[in-house]
Amino acid sequence: MYGYLCAMKNLRHSTLPQLEELMQEIGEPRFRAIQVYEWIWKKFAGDIQDMTNLSKSLREKLSANYFIPKVKTHHSQYSSDGTIKNRLQLHDDYFIESVLIPTDKRFTACVSSQVGCSLSCKFCATGYLPRKRNLDYDEIVDEVVLLNEQSQKHYGKNLTNIVFMGMGEPLLNYKNVLQAIDKITSPDSLGMSPRRITVSTAGIAKMITQLGDDEVRFKLAISLHAATDAKRNEIMPINETNNLRALIVALNHFYKKTGNEITFEYILFKDFNDSLEDADDLVKVYRQVPADLVNIIEYNPIENARFQKPEDDKVAQFMQYLESKNVNAHLRRSRGKDIDAACGQLANVDKAEA
Repeated sequence: MYGYLCAMKNLRHSTLPQLEELMQEIGEPRFRAIQVYEWIWKKFAGDIQDMTNLSKSLREKLSANYFIPKVKTHHSQYSSDGTIKNRLQLHDDYFIESVLIPTDKRFTACVSSQVGCSLSCKFCATGYLPRKRNLDYDEIVDEVVLLNEQSQKHYGKNLTNIVFMGMGEPLLNYKNVLQAIDKITSPDSLGMSPRRITVSTAGIAKMITQLGDDEVRFKLAISLHAATDAKRNEIMPINETNNLRALIVALNHFYKKTGNEITFEYILFKDFNDSLEDADDLVKVYRQVPADLVNIIEYNPIENARFQKPEDDKVAQFMQYLESKNVNAHLRRSRGKDIDAACGQLANVDKAEA
C-alpha cells in the first residue's frame, strides 16, 4: 500500500492557488478549489471520497493522482489521573505518540514533531531511538485534530493548549512545525491563539535566533536540565555545539524580537543536578535571560537510563533555595506515569507489522 501511495501526491500540500490552477486544468469551476480546501482544513476529511458536495467525477479525477495521508489512532491508554496516551499510525506505517493532558482548567495536547529523535539525551526514552523522519506539517495538524476530538469526547471540552513536547526536536523540523502552527492558528482552520502554543527545544541556538527573526507569536520552552556546560554536555550532547553562552545570546535575541514568554524546564536527577550548588548555577543562568518561569520537573525513570528521582526533602530544599533568590519557580508533577505518558517516556516508532 505504501509503495502505491509513494506515486501519489499529497492533496493537503496544495495551496489554495494551486488548487484553483488544478481545477482549471481538469475543467472544473474555480469555486471547487475553495470547497476542496475547506474539506481539507476545516472539516479535516480523511479521504477524497468523503468530500460529498463534490461530484463523483471530480472525486474520481482527484483520486487518480492525489491522496490524503491521514494520521490514525492505533490505540489509546488511559491513566488513573485522566491522561490519555495515543499511539498514532502514519501513512508509511511508522508510529508516533501523543498525549492528552486534562486538568481542571486546561486541556493540553502534547504533540510529536519527529519519528524518533537524533539528539540522544540520556534521560529521555525517545533519545534512545533513531530519528526515522520528520513529520509533515499536515501530520502534526492531524495530531492536534485527533486530540481535540478526544478531549471533546471524554471531557466535553476543546483543547485549550498545545505543547510541542512529544517525540523529536521541533527546531530540527523547523519549516513543518511553523507551517503546522500557521494552520492551527489560522481562522480558516482550527483558529487557536498562538499564545496557547508552546514549542519546547533542547537548545538549537541558531534556530532560536531564527524564531526571533521570524517574529513568531508562540511561547518557547528550553529543556535546560543542567546549568553548567560540563553537566549539560554529559546528559545532552547537543550542548557540545550549542553551549550555554550561545543559548543565552539566542534567547535574549528571541525575546528582544518577539517579547514572547520563555520558560526553563529543569528535571531533577538524584545526586547529579539537585544540590544547592546546582540550584545556584541555575539562578545564574536564569538571571541572564528574560525568562518568565522555571519549571522544576520530577524525573520519570526509563529503561537504559542510570538516573533516579531525588528524595522529597532534597526537592523541597532545591525549591526553597530558588524561592530565596526570587526565582519564579514551579514544581511540576508529572501526569500519566502509570501508562508511560509522562515527560521523557514516549518511545514508539517501530513500523506496523504487515
